[in-house]
Amino acid sequence: MDKKVKTLANLPVGESARVFFLDSNSQIKRRLLDLGLTEGAVIKAVQSSPSGEFVAYLIRGAVIAIRSEDACFVVLQND
Repeated sequence: MDKKVKTLANLPVGESARVFFLDSNSQIKRRLLDLGLTEGAVIKAVQSSPSGEFVAYLIRGAVIAIRSEDACFVVLQND
């Protein structure tokens, strides 16, 4: 019955999803909110760095690179 939690770190390049919530109470939550990662925001993974450490995402018309370790805090809506 438990569904696997889908996070931004698991979003394949070329796919889009909606932000469900940010699973953090640390300083990174404030930074992610400032980038536009609010509940219901549509985000698309557009490119991955060769090392895989960063992924570029299209968020509200801007392309922003986010570290994979920080992308784990962004929980996406299950379809």
